[in-house]
Amino acid sequence: MDHFQIRDGVMHAEDVPLPRIAEEVGTPVYVYSRATLERHARVFRDALSGLDNPHIAFAVKSNPNLAVLKVLANEGYGADVVSGGELNRALAAGMKPEDIVFSGVGKTHAELLQGLEKGIGQFNIESEEEGYELAAIARRHGRTAACALRVNPDVDARTHEKISTGKRENKFGVPLDRAAEIYARLASEEGIEMRGIAVHIGSQLADLEPLETAFGKVGALIGEIRAAGFSVTHADLGGGLGVPYKAGEVLPSPADYGAMVARVTKGWDVRLMFEPGRVIAGNAGVLLTRVIRSKRSGNGPPFVVVDAAMNDLARPAMYGAWHDFEAVEPTGERMTAHIVGPICETGDTFAMDRECDALGAGDLAVFRTAGAYGATMASSYNSRGFVAEVLVDGDKFAVVADRIAASAIMDAERVPEWLL
Repeated sequence: MDHFQIRDGVMHAEDVPLPRIAEEVGTPVYVYSRATLERHARVFRDALSGLDNPHIAFAVKSNPNLAVLKVLANEGYGADVVSGGELNRALAAGMKPEDIVFSGVGKTHAELLQGLEKGIGQFNIESEEEGYELAAIARRHGRTAACALRVNPDVDARTHEKISTGKRENKFGVPLDRAAEIYARLASEEGIEMRGIAVHIGSQLADLEPLETAFGKVGALIGEIRAAGFSVTHADLGGGLGVPYKAGEVLPSPADYGAMVARVTKGWDVRLMFEPGRVIAGNAGVLLTRVIRSKRSGNGPPFVVVDAAMNDLARPAMYGAWHDFEAVEPTGERMTAHIVGPICETGDTFAMDRECDALGAGDLAVFRTAGAYGATMASSYNSRGFVAEVLVDGDKFAVVADRIAASAIMDAERVPEWLL
């Protein structure tokens, strides 16, 4: 459920009509619903209520907006971060350092030191080499870093190849068949405290079976490590639960996921950790856009050109992803159209041969389920500015990320004197 509904013929975000936001802020603009964020955060937490004290850390990469993070911090969520910048954002939003997990396959020396100095709760170590480097940094600064070893279970998540992270050929984690020996060697290093195992096999999973398979392998590994005399007190099961992008699409619910986790991890005697992102933020946001014009090419459907583009919402161009496209003020008439943006790339195409609400020049529309991996993946390609972001709370809204004009981006550039 989300809080973007048609009322009296006009789509609202909670109690705010979207045309009001378009008039005051302009388009394109991302619009987030606080009520939806809170609801999804609570539904996911409730789904894990049968577990003993689970740790939930929002995957900041899915939506790093400070206002969004603040909503989730108020819900008691920690943060899963993959860069020093994300770490700073989580802290600025009020997330506690001890509730922050630092993941990511290429943490730099500076980022490892930053995590240590901020006192974060856990590093998810992606390689033996990273473990040794972190241990050396920690020793030099008189600190001890709590760590989990990320393993690659060689499980196909059956998701898009670019967001699959758990197969042997993917760059993440250490091979499962070497994990026990690597854990043992790192456990002897001063400066780090090896306390757990981490796994994450991909994003937008539509089936629980790959997750269950991966978790089963983690459980067996925990037993092997303990049998060798080492302690395992935490297990980070990552995120990846998918959300419906198409109306009527049915995916496993958080409740289904929670029940599976409880069954598979029974008897592990660890604190379980989770890193949901898309399942919290995805349906909590839309990208509001305005039709520039329609044009025809031959006898096929018209091209409906909107002012949002692939630099604002990259997922369709990058992954061939589907986003439902709906009129803000639907008339009941329908059409079949190609939905495209204004960028000089054929890839700037949101949908082909899409049946949708009839739309003409000046009409407003939304791309739904745009609250995750939307604004955070934006660019300034074609010298376009960065899209604005808005958070709605009941009958009020606020701009929570300014539109950055192309001229402001150009102001950061310099022409060297020897070219003048």
